[in-house]
Amino acid sequence: MEQKNRSVAQQEARIRRGFQFSLLALLIMVGIGGFVYWLGKGEPTAEQSRQFPEAIIAPTTAQQPPGSPPVIRFTDITRQAGIDFVHFNGATGQRLLPETMGSGGLFFDYNRDGDQDIFLINFNHWPDNPRSPEPTSRLYQNDGQGHFTDVSRLAGLDLTTHGMGAAAGDYNGDGWPDLYLYTLYENHLLENRQGRFVDVTRQAGVGGSPREWSSGATFFDYDQDGDLDLLVTNYVHWSPSIDLEIDFRLSGLGRAYGAPTHFEGVRNRLYRNDGDGHFIEVSKAAGLQVNNDQGAPVGKALGLSLIDYNLDGDLDIFIANDTARNFLFNNLGHGKFEETGIYDGIAYSSSGKSTGAMGIDTAWIYNNDDVAVAIGNFANEMTSFYVSPGGHPPFTDEAVISGIGPESRLALTFGMLFFDVDLDGRLDILQANGHLEPEINKVQSSQHFAQRPQLFWNSGQTDTKPFIRIENAGDLDTPLVGRASAYADIDNDGDLDVLITQNGRAAKLFRNDQQTGHHWLRIQLKDKAGNPDAIGARIELTVNGQTQRRQVTPNRGYLSQVELIQTFGLGEQERVDSLKIFWPDGSVQTVPVEKVDRTIIVHHKAAQ
Repeated sequence: MEQKNRSVAQQEARIRRGFQFSLLALLIMVGIGGFVYWLGKGEPTAEQSRQFPEAIIAPTTAQQPPGSPPVIRFTDITRQAGIDFVHFNGATGQRLLPETMGSGGLFFDYNRDGDQDIFLINFNHWPDNPRSPEPTSRLYQNDGQGHFTDVSRLAGLDLTTHGMGAAAGDYNGDGWPDLYLYTLYENHLLENRQGRFVDVTRQAGVGGSPREWSSGATFFDYDQDGDLDLLVTNYVHWSPSIDLEIDFRLSGLGRAYGAPTHFEGVRNRLYRNDGDGHFIEVSKAAGLQVNNDQGAPVGKALGLSLIDYNLDGDLDIFIANDTARNFLFNNLGHGKFEETGIYDGIAYSSSGKSTGAMGIDTAWIYNNDDVAVAIGNFANEMTSFYVSPGGHPPFTDEAVISGIGPESRLALTFGMLFFDVDLDGRLDILQANGHLEPEINKVQSSQHFAQRPQLFWNSGQTDTKPFIRIENAGDLDTPLVGRASAYADIDNDGDLDVLITQNGRAAKLFRNDQQTGHHWLRIQLKDKAGNPDAIGARIELTVNGQTQRRQVTPNRGYLSQVELIQTFGLGEQERVDSLKIFWPDGSVQTVPVEKVDRTIIVHHKAAQ
């Protein structure tokens, strides 16, 4: 009853906030309109496709949440940690769209030694402009203290591809995490044979089409048959000739990098695991194909996140589409999905338009049943922050009233992550930002190619703006051409460290040096053979009467994968009231917790 009353009070507070900020927004718009009329002349705009209007920064209000963010410092340890990866984007001056996308990064324990290793995929020279040496992907092995050794050649991962990102998952249930590489052309499934990776794409049947530009992938058991299936999201139908024919231009620059508005969409693919090392493509039968009235694909996917938002036991799919409406695939069970994005309120912005959507993450953000969907958008389109009270749609975009919207408006956001940066028990937000066009500042004084990442602290104050931007986060404030972002505890000190990739530049590894003294608990799940990492499980941890909820779904954000271990901040509390595991097979397990500030491993036991 107490939880229910708290939820009702929070919803009433949200309504009050919505009215207050709607009134404020109206006053701001009137004031801005008068100012713009007086000013008379604006910045140059794009000659076709995407326009780059000069953003108007909405003034912040005096009303701020009580309390101030803690001191959070991140330290750039890239060089001392042994990470020397530099992304190559293939640019030769033609301004081809794939050159803007950057590359993915992921944390996973490839050799099962208990430490989080790093895999970084690279791009390559264009086929009509071959050069030597060719850029390769890199695998870095963690020694447990935050220092990494390049083992790419030893592991068979010194590969050359026109890579976008990768997903890790144990598709054959042998206990060794395998890798799926998604690229501009054909994709690759690499089986992990005790630390050495072997290409099994052809026998598995998951290469896709060389004409499909893949932009995301994740392993999960969509049909609950006990093994991991594979979802692959695709971006647009692209070729150099199509790109040159569209000929995107910016006034003052000429040919430039632009949005995919005039490119056709591509269907996503769902591969069902038959359990014998082979997959069957079932996207149409599963209800994952979304077409327009002419039968053409609608989606242009860049971001992918899974969460059981309605708590019915099945993982649902959220997809961020670039300049097309976003998708919500409600998992109906028995291998069937229904696309409900329009009806459930996440398809469009609050103004009813598609956005330049890229990275996406989902979470129970307020430690109740409210589900939040955060989507990073193009410059001058603030971050979307859809919230569904109690996990019951429709979702409402609360970007402005949450405190995220005005701060994120100028940024061009790719990476998007929820994580508890200070271990206070509340999920914060990290955005990795960076523009497409290296010379954008010549025609847009407010825009820069390299942009600062943005870290938003969750104050827990739901009766006013809950998120406050941390202005000084140490080296994390350095402007980057940010793309993918991922987190893991690389040095086993309990807090989460951050990896950010850049387009055409070096990847960056930031150590979390927060000194709050907060307690924590990290939980690693071990499930049955078909899904040994328990992907899709839900963990509920209650501390001091408040319940935190996490879903074991590592692929999130943009081209990235975070560690599978779930980190719970406990704040000043040293005691856990309860810990429950909701396993993928539907069984529930209660686990006693005797001590905190440690990592515990929970093995699947019989249903309770």
